[in-house]
Formats: sequence, C-alpha cells, structure tokens
Amino acid sequence: MVDLVLKFVSSCRASGMRISTSEVLDCLRHLERIDCAREDEFRAALRANFAKSVRELAHFDRLYRLFFHEFRLDAADVEAAGRFADQIGDLARRLAPEAAPEAEYQAVVDFLAGDPQGLLRALHRIRTESDASPQTVKFNLAPLEGRLKLLMQILRVGDVAQALVKSDMTDLDAADRRALAGHVGERLDRARALLMFEPLPDADGIRKNVDAGERLKQLGEKPFSSFTPRETEEMREAIGGLVRKLKNITSRRFAVRNRGALDVKKTLRAAARYNGVPLDLKYRRKALRKGRIVTLCDVSGSVWSAARFMLNLLYSLQDCFDRVHSFVFVDRLTEVTEIFDTHEVNEAIGRVLGKADVGFNATTDYGEMFRHFKRGYMEILTKKTTLIIIGDARSNYLSPEDAILGEMRDRCRRVVWLNPEPEGIWGTADSEIYTYAPWCHEVRPCRNLNQLIRFIEELVL
Repeated sequence: MVDLVLKFVSSCRASGMRISTSEVLDCLRHLERIDCAREDEFRAALRANFAKSVRELAHFDRLYRLFFHEFRLDAADVEAAGRFADQIGDLARRLAPEAAPEAEYQAVVDFLAGDPQGLLRALHRIRTESDASPQTVKFNLAPLEGRLKLLMQILRVGDVAQALVKSDMTDLDAADRRALAGHVGERLDRARALLMFEPLPDADGIRKNVDAGERLKQLGEKPFSSFTPRETEEMREAIGGLVRKLKNITSRRFAVRNRGALDVKKTLRAAARYNGVPLDLKYRRKALRKGRIVTLCDVSGSVWSAARFMLNLLYSLQDCFDRVHSFVFVDRLTEVTEIFDTHEVNEAIGRVLGKADVGFNATTDYGEMFRHFKRGYMEILTKKTTLIIIGDARSNYLSPEDAILGEMRDRCRRVVWLNPEPEGIWGTADSEIYTYAPWCHEVRPCRNLNQLIRFIEELVL
C-alpha cells in the first residue's frame, strides 16, 4: 500500500500538484486508521491530504481515476488481467529501442506499461511553457510544437505495438491477441485524450454580476460607447459623488478607532508610570487593515470608449486602499501609479491618455502584457492584493498566456476581470475571455455606469 501511494504521489507531482513529504507522512498515518478496502474512505483520505484547495479537487479526481481505475487490475477478472500485465510489460521492453530513446517516446512507452509519470510531466511542461523568442509578434508556437511532437510519438508507439502484437506474440491464441490489441489501443486512446482534450481548471466558483439596480436609470443603463459629451460630464459628476462618499466612509472608519469598549488592563498599565494620576483611557482596538489593489487597464482602440471611465475607476480607488498600483497597456505595460498619486483626476487621465509611454498604435496582445508583468512586477502581488483586470480579452489570435494569469492568481487574494463588452459576444472571434475566466475569482461585465458603481461599492464597502 505504501508503494502504491508513493507512486500516486509521484504522478500527482509530475502533473503539477505540490505535495510535500510531511503531507505524504500524514496521509499514511491516516490510512492506518481506516479500512483501505473501502474505496470511499481511501479516496477521502488521499483527497483531504493532497488537494489543498477547491480548485485542485477536480484535478485530483482526474488523476485518481487515471491511476487507480484505468491502470489498476480489474477485480472481476484478476487472472486475465495479470496475464495481460505480463504481456504489456514484455511488449514495453520490446518497444524500447537499443539506442537512447527520445524523452517523449519513452514517456508514451511507460504510459502503455502503466506508469503515467513521464506523460503527465510532459503534458505539464507543454501546458506551462511559453514562447520566449525575442520576435516582435509572438504566437502560440512552443506549446503547439510540443503537443504535435508528443502526438507523433503516440502514433509511432501505437503502430509499432500493434505490429508486435500481430506478429511476435506467438504464445497467445487469437482471442487473447485480439484482447491484448484492444487493451493497448484503449491505453493509447487515453494518452491521446489526455493530450488533445486536457480539461480547464474547475470554474464552479466564478460569479458573474450583470445588473446594478435602478439607480440613475437613464444614464446608468446606457453603454459608455453611446455617451454624448454632455452625458459624459454628468457621468463624471456621478462618479465624483461616489468617490467622495467612499472617502468619507473610509475616513470615518479610522476616526472612530479611539472609541469603543474600555480596555482596563491597558489603561492601568499606562497609568502606572504616573502612579495613577493622570488616567489615560485606553480602548480595545481591532486593527483596521486596508487591502491592496493592482489594476491592469486595456486602453486599446477596441475599448477606447470605455477606457476613460475605467481610468476614473482607477483614480477613485487611490484613497480607499492601503496601496494601489495602476497600469495601462495595449501590448506592454506602462505604470501610471505616480500620475494618479500626484494629479487631479481630469489632469491625471489626460496625462495617461496623452503623455504616458503607451503604444496606442500597437496590436493588442494580452499574452505579451502578462509576460511583461511576470518579468517585472510579479513581486507586488501578495495575499493582501486584489488584482483587477479591465479589458475585452481580445488578443488578435496571439498566445493568451493564461498560465501566467494562473501564477498571478496563486499569489493574490482575489482576481476580478471587468469586461466592457456585452456578454453576448464574449468568446467570439479573437476573444479569450473564457480562456482567462477559470483563473479568475469573478468575471463581470462593466459597460455602463450602474455596473461600474456597483462594482466600486462592493469592492470598498
């Protein structure tokens, strides 16, 4: 049993799950206290120790089914399964070439023999690698090349294995030979399925908020793209009022921190230095902790009509949180935190749209933006940080680099994506919103004033 669990742990690690030695030891101690013959208890013990978050549960379940069901012996036909296990091992030895084989080829042969670690490790590498070439235009070539190479090796192993079963397995009768060929075909089909149809991360926890209520009915429900100049000024006044309201609320939170229940111990301790006179009252305080915000705002032509209002959103957050890092981008990031810290809202937005080092004529590339952030700014993300991404997720068919967003999510408290497009056209043409959605805690449309106000209130209050 210990050897079986250790092999399963190695498969999980090869697929990207982080399992420490102490967690393995805890799991083995838990298995001593249950009946391992009951699969529900056995599976629950492994799940409790190795799946450390809700998002890892689905990944754990897929690996558990692969390892303990698709590669284990069938209890209904133990004798036949054992005979085929010997034949599979002999077949794997014959498939191994005399010269040093390619890593992908050996991984497929090991998978056929019942060891999924090599293939899982190759799939994890393909899923997480990115195109690091210095070319101006980047495509999703590196993962595609890796998948194609692995697929070619699967087909190669399949052809050689079927030929060996038909010709060299002379010790088997016709029925067993057909059964063995079918068994080999099933495992190779499973390898192709893992390669071609790798599921996305579990997205059950994503929440979408569509409606913002009835406030400011006429202006609030109108899309930003259809505002007239006069309506734009009216909208600015509405946002200005909201910002003043939020600042007052956060200010009052800190103004009342010296009122509340009397802390007798601290009061007596402070008065001891003066022999009790005078008496300096001390109150029980609960530390007020402000969160931190990192915002990434798309200012490309496809969302230009909403960009100014999104920048108003960024500005309004400056005084409501402990620290706000603001970035704008088309293909590469430009930090505008200092501009927002030192200028009034209209002047700050004018400087961002007119004087900041932003490549407005470049092609929108969310993948390049994520690569740029990973290289230069990943350290600003902490477990106190809420990451807000504002944009339509249209990346002109370039590599989305959603794995980098997954790394950013792991470092953050919360990831929220605001999309200024109507939800009905999400995922059409070059939109990658559904590629990024599984890595977000919340995806919501933000294309009118009501939705913008509702989001700011929920974020601050």
